[in-house]
Amino acid sequence: MSIYKIAVAEGDGIGPEVVGASMDVLNFLLERIFSDVKINFNEVEVGWNGLKSQGSSLPNESVRSMEACDGLILGPLDVGRYPAGDPGGPSPSGRIRKHFDLFANIRPILSYGINSCYPDGDVDLVIVRENTEGFYADRNMFMGSGEFMPTKDVAMSMRVVTRKGCERVIREAFRIASTRRQHVTAVHKGNVLKVSDGLFLQVFDEISKEFPSTRSDDKIVDAMAFDILRSPQKYDVIVTTNMFGDILSDEAAGIAGSLGLTPSLNSGENYAMAQAVHGSAPDIAGKGISNPIAEILSCSMLLEWLGQRNKDLSLVKMSDMIRVAVRKTIKKRENLTPDIGGNGNTKSVTGSIISNIEGA
Repeated sequence: MSIYKIAVAEGDGIGPEVVGASMDVLNFLLERIFSDVKINFNEVEVGWNGLKSQGSSLPNESVRSMEACDGLILGPLDVGRYPAGDPGGPSPSGRIRKHFDLFANIRPILSYGINSCYPDGDVDLVIVRENTEGFYADRNMFMGSGEFMPTKDVAMSMRVVTRKGCERVIREAFRIASTRRQHVTAVHKGNVLKVSDGLFLQVFDEISKEFPSTRSDDKIVDAMAFDILRSPQKYDVIVTTNMFGDILSDEAAGIAGSLGLTPSLNSGENYAMAQAVHGSAPDIAGKGISNPIAEILSCSMLLEWLGQRNKDLSLVKMSDMIRVAVRKTIKKRENLTPDIGGNGNTKSVTGSIISNIEGA
């Protein structure tokens, strides 16, 4: 019997609701269909729970528990709102990405017909975002912050782009494209950021030669911000630096119809973290109407990553079954949450997904 360990952190706001829904789906699969697979889920505290009990939004004890696992399921966090002096702040998820060297943030964008501009199945693209450097001040320096004020009237931010960081995220994008439609687009601002994005484009050109069967091109980020909504069908895999990828993928969530439908996987060489794109949504926390689909699909991506890494076809099949069940649930337009035009709630969506798995 295969045995895996996955750390689980509920996070803040709607986190306990969407992570709880994900666990309901995973436990159903493990108990009812895949009894030959054993996954031990280890709860860890990240966010306000950690602050209240251990004085940090990312306690050392939680990190040690994560290190003993094969991966992590992380709920949304109240990033930016933790108090000054919090050892885990301002972004515990950013610190986790840096600690485990999760260099690739993989964000699939699919059209389900929720947004009437994009028919069901019309759009299928992936944004691959560099995850450990760039303009993000909490993770681009060896020590201290990448933001500073040389005078009280001047604020500065360092952007870090390394050859290693470019090589591995670009190579991951080409690897993903090789399993899809074999087209990679690099997004940049090389006309202005001639040195840093110049390096990114240079590495992109070098690596593209390793994949002669894959078409490659590039686009300036502001033009892409328009074109990704006008003609998303043109794109297969988009690879870009940290901040550009963060902004574009949130924008592209409009294609799916809601941030509540957009999953992501943060992956490295030896570890991966499932975390939905959306935030903690404190305005609806506790109301039972949060959309769990993005977190459930993120868990599906984690299962696929673990399955491919360990050559475990059961995990890959579990991942596929979740994706198919989610699409069936959305297509039926039953029991959907308010963010995508439904009158259902978190439990009704989760129940529908489980029913569609059971009926497969």
